[in-house]
Amino acid sequence: MKIKSWIKIAVVAVLIVLVACLALNGIQIGKYIVTPVGDAISLGLDLQGGISTVYVAKDSSVENFDSLMESTISVLRTRLTNAGYTEATVARQGSDAIRVEIPDVDDPQQVVDIIGKPAHLEFRDPNGNVILEGANIESCGVGYDETTGQAYVGFQLDAEGTKAFADATSEFMGKTIAIYLDGEVISSPTVQSVIPNGQGSITMGNLSAEESQKQSQELALLIQSGALPLDIEESETRAISATLGFEAIDGAVIAGIVGLCLVVLFMIIMYRLPGVAASMALSIYVLIVFYALAIFNAQLTLQGIAGILLGIGMAVDANVIIFERFREEYKLGRTLNNAVKFGFKNAFSSIIDSNVTTVIAAVVLLIFGTGSIKGFASTLIISVVVSFFTATFITRWLLKSFVNLGFTKKWLYTR
Repeated sequence: MKIKSWIKIAVVAVLIVLVACLALNGIQIGKYIVTPVGDAISLGLDLQGGISTVYVAKDSSVENFDSLMESTISVLRTRLTNAGYTEATVARQGSDAIRVEIPDVDDPQQVVDIIGKPAHLEFRDPNGNVILEGANIESCGVGYDETTGQAYVGFQLDAEGTKAFADATSEFMGKTIAIYLDGEVISSPTVQSVIPNGQGSITMGNLSAEESQKQSQELALLIQSGALPLDIEESETRAISATLGFEAIDGAVIAGIVGLCLVVLFMIIMYRLPGVAASMALSIYVLIVFYALAIFNAQLTLQGIAGILLGIGMAVDANVIIFERFREEYKLGRTLNNAVKFGFKNAFSSIIDSNVTTVIAAVVLLIFGTGSIKGFASTLIISVVVSFFTATFITRWLLKSFVNLGFTKKWLYTR
């Protein structure tokens, strides 16, 4: 039993060191490359630097305002993605405003050029020639086939577009006419009949009614994006220095390392061998959190770092509750193994209550918050879930392993 416990603890300690080195430096084995965790985690605007712009709707009293706001957000997000700003975030702020955050941009005019200009929509024949453009589309929306229940995209062209489209559909019967938005193909419908009156429709193929409705709405939105669904005007623009972000990262990293070392020291002084078990579990917590951020592609902000540090506090708090219950059981005369068993059992309800209430608050922030608030909420949820797992399962397993080493001196477990 003693030998097995020594082996278990030694293996865990070695794995912690190896995984920590892998997280810091990465590794390459042949053609397979594991990048360092720091390189795999995307940084938020406050850490990476960039532009933050707020746009306000000029008229919030229009019909279906909420729907138009969501459509506008979707169009802006599509434009930014097509322009190469894949890490940009576009989110609703309040009732009538939209916040756009773009990392790694120094010139606010770049944002204006992307958001302020109409998207370029083109219909092209199989030879790549432009048949008509977005300016020729008078209206576009989603319709429904009463027979099949499937949705389709219907559009109406102006006089110039009607003539050009009639000629094209006549010439390219049975062939595809591609629809381009800002140079990207968004649909390639096949011509099934001549359209002489400018009233065309695009069906979604053999899809379910629900899926055809979803795709039709997306395509109609893209076709309409030659102009934004809502008139918006710039309200506020802020340029955030990357230097400030790097200083914030350095400060947060130093604070985290110092805080973690002090916590480990405190736990070992106060709780002896249980404190050593808690410190090892805390190291595992930190590694799991950062790997989770990298795997789920979470965007790390300064507020997100605060969420991680708060998670460390939750993990330490859970361990304190567990060890105090363990001490009480041990002082009542129970054996070490029974003290571990009943200590965790009596502490579990308190731990789960505190973690659940914190997660509920974080979920509310995630749903209703914007920008950096969402970053804080997402990292806090990850941190709390991981801290609960490490405190109630890993710490328990490690503490049992330490107890099974055969050390029976009372001062190793309690004051």
